[in-house]
Amino acid sequence: MTSASLPRRPTPGGPGRCGRGTMPRMAAYVLVEVHVTDPEPYAAYRDMATASVAAHGGRFLVRGGAVTPLEGNWHPERLVVIAFDTMQAARDWYGSSDYQTALAVRLANSVGRALMVEGYEP
Repeated sequence: MTSASLPRRPTPGGPGRCGRGTMPRMAAYVLVEVHVTDPEPYAAYRDMATASVAAHGGRFLVRGGAVTPLEGNWHPERLVVIAFDTMQAARDWYGSSDYQTALAVRLANSVGRALMVEGYEP
């Protein structure tokens, strides 16, 4: 393959770029798999998390809906997906004092896993 046949990266201000040579804002997603161990106090977490996500510009895309496993041995009881405009916005939310207060409630009343993933923009 010659260098002429390699895909070219967009030039500043061209397709795939925003504004004058700036990189596009890449969406970010927070995925949380949760097994609730104590539903009554966990309800307080839901209310706190809802307010915190909204205050930091996030939005819930998935929040405990029906799950249909397709591959592997993965059977989450509860799955949550939250969208943010950028990875930094997701980090800022997760590290915020309001979410850390809510997180303490979640961790005391559930078992789970969470991660952040950068979105894809062709």
